[in-house]
Amino acid sequence: MSSILIVEDEARIATFVEKGLASAGYSPTVVGTGTAAVDYLATGSFDLVLLDVGLPGIDGFEVLRRIRAAGDTTPVIMLTARSSVEDTVTGLDGGANDYLPKPFKFDELLARIRLRLRESGQLATAETALQHGDLSLDLRSRRATVGTTTVDLSAREFALAEQFLRHPDQVLSREQLLSRVWGFDFDPGSNVVDVYVRYLRGKIGADRIETVRGMGYRLV
Repeated sequence: MSSILIVEDEARIATFVEKGLASAGYSPTVVGTGTAAVDYLATGSFDLVLLDVGLPGIDGFEVLRRIRAAGDTTPVIMLTARSSVEDTVTGLDGGANDYLPKPFKFDELLARIRLRLRESGQLATAETALQHGDLSLDLRSRRATVGTTTVDLSAREFALAEQFLRHPDQVLSREQLLSRVWGFDFDPGSNVVDVYVRYLRGKIGADRIETVRGMGYRLV
């Protein structure tokens, strides 16, 4: 299980990311300051860092500078509301492996995490494929198959299918699916989950996703 340090001072975002990563099979740890991040990373216990730029005390750029100066090569994905080219260049030139502006979609964050872990050799084989019955997802190629048939899924359909395959036989509420697939800026009143479940059923089989009235959906 890959260990990820989340360095984020905004509690809502930190909680959202922490819960999402735990549900995706990672081991997340949250700290809220740059100083704490430097101290935690000095232990060498983490496989990847999600690093916010706008931190109290020392900012994310300074955290990055200090850990790289210390010889720490842990993959770093910077998360920030700053989306200017200058800030992106500063982060990448400072040793960041990736740069994701807020607000972001959680499925995109997971894809970037998998990519950086794979590059660093930390992504286990078991984390590159998911299977339930004869339905399988290849997380590297982003390919879905039912039996021996390849199924063409959109990016959002794939992300939704991934959530179901990570939690087979478990009821997932609409709110959980909205948060994990559409991001922390989702509209809780949206019916987009129902629409995409219908799309997904049409491609992988209507009887694979069960509606649990008043609760949500379950992959059976």
